[in-house]
This record gives sequence, structure tokens and C-alpha cells, in this order.
Amino acid sequence: MSIIHKLPYEWLVGLRYTRAGKRSSRNSFISFISLISVSGIALGVAALIVVLSVMNGFQKEVTDRMLSVLAHIEVFDASGAMPDWRQAEQEARRNPAVRGAAPFVETQGLLVKDDTMKPAVIRGILPSKEHEVSSVAKQIRQGSIESLQPGRFNIVLGYALARSLGVGIGDKVNMLLAQGTMTPAGLVPRSRLFTVSGIFEAGHYEFDSSMAFVDIEDAQRMVRQQSPSGLRLRIADMHQAPQVAQQLKASMPGDLVVRDWSKLNANWFAAVQTEKRMMFIILTLIIAVAAFNLVSTLVMTVTDKQADIAILRTLGASPPSIMKIFMVQGALVGIIGTVVGVALGVLVALNIDVIVPFIEHLLGIQFLSKDIYLISEIPSDMRWPDVIKIGGVSVLLAFVATIYPSFTASRVKPAQALRYE
Repeated sequence: MSIIHKLPYEWLVGLRYTRAGKRSSRNSFISFISLISVSGIALGVAALIVVLSVMNGFQKEVTDRMLSVLAHIEVFDASGAMPDWRQAEQEARRNPAVRGAAPFVETQGLLVKDDTMKPAVIRGILPSKEHEVSSVAKQIRQGSIESLQPGRFNIVLGYALARSLGVGIGDKVNMLLAQGTMTPAGLVPRSRLFTVSGIFEAGHYEFDSSMAFVDIEDAQRMVRQQSPSGLRLRIADMHQAPQVAQQLKASMPGDLVVRDWSKLNANWFAAVQTEKRMMFIILTLIIAVAAFNLVSTLVMTVTDKQADIAILRTLGASPPSIMKIFMVQGALVGIIGTVVGVALGVLVALNIDVIVPFIEHLLGIQFLSKDIYLISEIPSDMRWPDVIKIGGVSVLLAFVATIYPSFTASRVKPAQALRYE
């Protein structure tokens, strides 16, 4: 005996009604509505999976580009300077999650070229150790990071910043810092000529238009500081940065300020998470509309099967059993739609790098212009927890949609239903 025949009779009747609806010409309209419900649920689930995967992909792309310049964790001394930074580096590396460390000095200033003046974040780095915490050396378009040597006062600019200043390799820019020098004429901003020795492009406009790198000793001279401001750290798993930051705060001696990359960009990540939640809610409404089409489908099925319900009741079926029959039928439609939608959504999300170029070639259009977005391909990062959540919500909505029609079926009176049969 097959497994199906071992099921309770409520399941057997519910499955029979689902299959009969597809074969009976008398119920062709009901079958059509059921097909629309299945298709609607499937398309809603697939759309939600694909959209969230693309949003995750864009978030991952932007995060990776940000972290190619930013460190995972930054450690500062509360005094503003860290003279024993090598000892602090050894203390940090005792944490097994830490993979790299480099000292830095950071300040804000103005870069001036002729009549053009642009604000910039000036970061002093140690070129020999910078590769441990960032990918700036790999992003150099012109020149090299090794050109930053003590006393030479060279500077590496972001691509957009260099273009806005109208400078290239070998040109001079004047750096002005807010820390000034008191003279008889008043407070004069501290300034120094720097030679452009490199141009980098991180692919993130905020950094490309406002970031400049100099040698750490040159930066210390500019800010009148005898030692680095702190350490920048890179860890094995960037998602563990908040936990590792807390561990370092507890284990490293001294009055230190420890902050991770998520806090440096808290507003951006909060905005992205809010956008994802709103998109999830909006697209879930598509699934809800399709799921509640089951209400009309089951109501028509109940009306058509009143005689069958009455016969089952006279044979001893209880109202809860009748209710269960139609809930099985509706839930089956929801499950089928969800499974088809998950399969379709996962297939598209995993192959979006093939599907989108095919559509672009077919229609002769380009969805993303590299000149504007700095990327020409739509990224996708499908996450199974999102898929499971979407599938669960879809099945739940379909189940809720079956309650009212099933309850109506359980209240059918056998005598009234058979009166005109």
C-alpha cells in the first residue's frame, strides 16, 4: 500500500478535490482561478527572492569597496597619540581574529590648486604595512603607494579628487590644515606643498572624492604630533568586528577607544536595512494578494461540493474533519506555489550574471552604466535564511487564506445541501 493511501481520509479527500478540479470540465473556471493563485504566489515568492538577493549583492559590493579603504577596527589612545604603537600591535595580534595591523594619523584639511579648493580627509600611513589592513595599493591607477617616503612630502589622491583639482602625477597641491600658527597678523593655517605621486580609485565615490594618503611621518609633522594616532586592524571575518572590538577593548591595556567599521558607517547601514525591510513588506503584499485569491477559489469549491459535504456529514464526518479537507486543498495550492516560486527565484538569483546580460543584448540596452555606477554588472548575493523566511511567510499566508472558506464548509447543513439534489 502506498504512503498516500495510509494518510487520514481528510487528506485523501482534499488531495482528490485538488486533482479533480483540474480534470473536471465543470470546474474548469475554479481550476483556472487555482492556477492563477499558484502562479501569483510563485511569481511573488520569486520576485521577493530575486530583489532581496540583488539588494544584498549591492550592499556587499558597496561594503567591500568601503572596506578596501577602511579598516575593520580602529584603536585610538584617549590622549590622541599612541607612542607605543608597536606594543599595542603585539597586544592586538594576541587575539586570533586579528590578521593585520598598521599605524595611522588622520586629520582633515583643504587641498588647493590654483583657484580650486577641495576638502579632504588626510590619512598618514606606513606604506610597508598598509597592505595588511587595506587594498589601496591594489587600487592605484597611476604612480605607486611606495612613493610615499618620509620627508619627500608626496601625496596619493582619490581619482575624483584629483580630477576635481585638475592635477596629475608630478603636480603640486597645497595642503592647508585647521591647526594654525599664531603670528602678529593673527592665526595662519598651517600649509605645505605636496607632490602628487599616485592616484587611486576605490570605486566608492565618497572615498575617491575626499581621501588622500601621505607618509605617516609627513602627517605627524603636519599635525605636530610625535607618534601615530592609533592602529587600524583587519580581522578574519568582518562580520565579527563588533564582537572582536569588544574583546580588544577588554584585553588591551591603557585608556583606548575601539570602534569597528559598522559604527563608522552606522547611518548608511541603518538606511540600507530600513530599505530592505520596506522592500520585503511591499513585495510580501504581492504574495498576500495571490494567497488570498485562494479565498475565492475555495469559496467556489465549497459551493460546488456542498452535496459531497452533505454526504460526508451523513457518513459521520465531523465539522472539524470537513474543515480540514478544504484546508488541505488550499494549503496544497500554497505549498505548490511556494515551491515553484522558491525554485524559480533561486535559479534566477544564482544566474543573474547570465540572465541580465542576455536581456541587455536582446533589447540593446544597458541597465547599469559603468560611468555612473562604477559597476556594469548587477550583483546578486542569495542568502538561504532569506529564502527560508520568504517561503515560510508565503506558506503561512496561504494557510491563513484557507481558514474562512474551510470554516464555511464545516457549517454546511446536510439537509439543506441535499434538498435540491
